[in-house]
Amino acid sequence: MSKKSSAPDEQIKESLKKSGEIPKHIAIIMDGNGRWAKKRGLPRVAGHKRGVDTVKEIVEACTEIGVKYLTLYTFSTENWKRPKDEVSTLMRLLLKSLRDRVNELNDNNVRLTTIGNIESLPIEVQKQLKSDIERTKNNKKMVLNLALSYSGRWEILEAIKQITDSAVEGKLKSEDIDEKLVSSFLTTKDIPDPDLVIRTSGEFRVSNFLLWQIAYSEFIITETLWPDFSKFDLYDAIKIFQSRERRFGKVSEQIKKN
Repeated sequence: MSKKSSAPDEQIKESLKKSGEIPKHIAIIMDGNGRWAKKRGLPRVAGHKRGVDTVKEIVEACTEIGVKYLTLYTFSTENWKRPKDEVSTLMRLLLKSLRDRVNELNDNNVRLTTIGNIESLPIEVQKQLKSDIERTKNNKKMVLNLALSYSGRWEILEAIKQITDSAVEGKLKSEDIDEKLVSSFLTTKDIPDPDLVIRTSGEFRVSNFLLWQIAYSEFIITETLWPDFSKFDLYDAIKIFQSRERRFGKVSEQIKKN
């Protein structure tokens, strides 16, 4: 994907809007901060700080292009296994970013939501999240959904527990359990499944991210490390998405007929 484009930004955005469907929900596995820093002989924290700047650019670009939901894989349950110093740094960066950027979210009419085991985060982070979610709750242009202390397996296990409890209490029968019901017990119950999943840094794995929800998502893998990922890379990903035929188990002839 290209970092630069000769065409003006507004021209590219208008062309995208005319050329096909803009993904309603984009989910991004933001990978490569550490490698970005290592390539430059910098500490890993430098990559994380640069990655925060990339988040700002991509959030703004998504609001401008017409994306309605943006889910960012911000911190996984597995990330707790990293060195304590790095985890502490990530939590401080998260707290600072939440404090510094809430006014920008309001200015851009963006509502903040979260998924994951939020109770496992530091109390200060929990309080700031709660405050920012409350302050942005009436914004309508786009939902920015942060996956924090999140994993797909954790989410599915939690849903199974809740469904089991409801069955034991007599609120559900086995015949009531279908895909729609399972989805209603997930943390993403108020968000449509992703149309497009982007993973930076060239890794070909989903890393325990939205395992239920990405069943029919389109995937784009880019070699670009997250700190270098720009709005032009986002536009390129959307162009590729628009060129694909989403069949959802059907054949091409059925899609064309409809």
